[in-house]
Amino acid sequence: MKQFLIIFFTFFIYSQLLSQEFYDRATVQKIEIFFSFSNWDSQLDAATLTESYLIADSVIVNGVVYDSVGVKYKGNSSYNANNNKNPLHIELDHIIGSQDYQGYTDIKLQNGYSDPSMIREVLSYAILEQYMDCPKANFANVYINGSLRGLYSNAESINKKFNGDNYYLSDKTYFKCNPQGGAGPGSTGSPDLKYINADSSSYFNAYELKTTYGWNKLVDLINTLNNNFSNIESKLDIDRAMWMLAFNNVLVNLDSYNGAFRQNYYLTWDLNDRFVPTVWDLNMSFNSFPGGTGSGSGGPSLDPMSNINSTNHPLIKKILADPMYKRMYMAHIRTIVQEIFANQAYLTTANTLRSTINASVQADPYKFFTYTQFQNSLTTAVTGSGPGGGASIPGIQTLMAQRVTFFSSNANYMLQAPTINSTSTSNLTPAFGENIFITVSCTNESLVYLGYRLDHQLKFNRILMYDDGLHGDGAAGDHVFGAQVALTGSVVEYFIYAENANAGIFSPQRAEHEYHTLSIVFPFCNIGEVVINEVLSSNNLTNTDSNGENDDWLELFNTTGTSIDLSGMYLSDDASNWMKWSIPIGTIIPANGYLLVWCDNDVEQTGLHTNFKLSSQGENVILSNGAIIYDDVVFGIQTTDVSFARCPDGGIDFGTVGPSPSATNNCQAGMQDILSNQLILFPNPTSGIFTVKQSNSNYTRYVIYSLNGSELMSGNLNSQFESISIREFSPGYYMLRLESHDIKFVTYPILLSGD
Repeated sequence: MKQFLIIFFTFFIYSQLLSQEFYDRATVQKIEIFFSFSNWDSQLDAATLTESYLIADSVIVNGVVYDSVGVKYKGNSSYNANNNKNPLHIELDHIIGSQDYQGYTDIKLQNGYSDPSMIREVLSYAILEQYMDCPKANFANVYINGSLRGLYSNAESINKKFNGDNYYLSDKTYFKCNPQGGAGPGSTGSPDLKYINADSSSYFNAYELKTTYGWNKLVDLINTLNNNFSNIESKLDIDRAMWMLAFNNVLVNLDSYNGAFRQNYYLTWDLNDRFVPTVWDLNMSFNSFPGGTGSGSGGPSLDPMSNINSTNHPLIKKILADPMYKRMYMAHIRTIVQEIFANQAYLTTANTLRSTINASVQADPYKFFTYTQFQNSLTTAVTGSGPGGGASIPGIQTLMAQRVTFFSSNANYMLQAPTINSTSTSNLTPAFGENIFITVSCTNESLVYLGYRLDHQLKFNRILMYDDGLHGDGAAGDHVFGAQVALTGSVVEYFIYAENANAGIFSPQRAEHEYHTLSIVFPFCNIGEVVINEVLSSNNLTNTDSNGENDDWLELFNTTGTSIDLSGMYLSDDASNWMKWSIPIGTIIPANGYLLVWCDNDVEQTGLHTNFKLSSQGENVILSNGAIIYDDVVFGIQTTDVSFARCPDGGIDFGTVGPSPSATNNCQAGMQDILSNQLILFPNPTSGIFTVKQSNSNYTRYVIYSLNGSELMSGNLNSQFESISIREFSPGYYMLRLESHDIKFVTYPILLSGD
């Protein structure tokens, strides 16, 4: 197999266009809901009393039809039985468990009831994604029984998929931090993180557990926050908590933990045995929420120290009482203000979003504000509805100009931080097992820290750096600081934090979300020497792991006569994240031998267990070193206990076979095509001609798109073997969409090598 060097950035853009198209901010999605009865609105209203779903006959998402879909109204203040346009939650797999759109099963739609601009939610997430993991968001026109209900904002659901994609565990504990029955007057609880007692039942009304267990973890976190704060970093991703609080403050997002109700965030248990906070529900950001902070009003002069003494906001109070955390928090405040608002960079995104939805806003028959108010919403305040009725909703641009002016004279904001002049490493191409020095030159500093990790999924370790002449830092006292790192992992990702008695600064300034990277040189094998040999995504009886579970698995095969060390290699089922699961350092695959990896999203088990599962509906699996793809296997719908395997072991062709984990593939039995609906695409990469093979001709048409979504060619699939030529295209990535009679489709990447 020829080696293909792939630039990560190019592939990242391609994969986003392919797999995240549903949340592309440049497009307005079309969602059509069909009920078999005309009184669907009153039935949806009635269902809100029990938070149950109404079953739609069908839902069509951008032309793709789904049968028997769960639909319900959602929201607290944004929902009203008298509204003509209420927020919606659509669950594609509510009845039919295999239904999803580009991997997404839940669609969350907000009605814009308190936002004359209609962009608050989408713009806010576009800003937030630069500083912490958060939902993707765009817009959708929604039709019910053929009639347009209007334009909605469309935000990615925080669910198992989101947690797996961002925090590397999808089946573990997570909480929606909203009080049961809604916040505000009459609420029975608040997710304020105040410690009540050790009895988990005391917290039931304030937090919603989204998994089957985890209350003890939450109580432990709350107890640590309030009573043992020195250990907080072992229970909570404190950096993301500070980014959340900083973001809420700068954008005056008070329908949040920073506000009077202390709500609208999630806590997810991650791979590092701690909770990670995620911001949720931004439709009332930019001071659209009239509820205040709980200990003062919001508005243009909302102080970054707001709620510093509030016993109802222990997360804020504890963080701001710690001198280092306070300086880190203020560093994040400065970064957001300077990067996004002081230079008005956000207006480019805001105006692009406004142009995207302009026609849809005009056509919206049930919008809460006039089209003229939408046009003027960046600069002109309007009187809103919602809680506190008649509250003034400011123009976004006017508000943020006032915020920038306020910060320019705020005492805590104006404190002078150190300057980080440069960073360097003692070896730019270090080998695994070496020790290196990371150094940084600073000015006006008193303490400098290095945050580093040796695997992308691990948390950062923060250690003190020294200017003593003993840590690769040159002469003592020259304001160059150094720290030694032993390269025992798969990669070095690091950031610098420097502070003095007044303020702190990060490098990169978006740390920990962004970081410097140093690759570790491993003695990697050549492409083709280790391949993905067999995949089983629906295992019922074949074999079990050490816990006796029939989980998904894949098999790697060593095609050489020499054992190979797989240190520094990764497996993934996500084209936008090749480093989803790191093969443990020191993993050896024997000469002409096999290595079985359990794809069960259960990394806590002993042995080789990935942090992702395989879909029996088909997907792709990637073997890489993080920068170069060694193998990429695409498989279609699988039948239980039937593998997709190379025939023979390590060969080019694939067949459907009886499973043979860690043994020679059962190709003679498998080549009888015992798997219905099997889809094979080969060769890929291609030098110009590739073949689509399917066992029963389910897919009848193909379309090839460029990376910008332009249709380049199309045609019919007239047989079970259809060869397609793309020789006239320029080398690079393309998207192949295969369509069936019932409008269902699958999309695959195609790489034209040009050779």
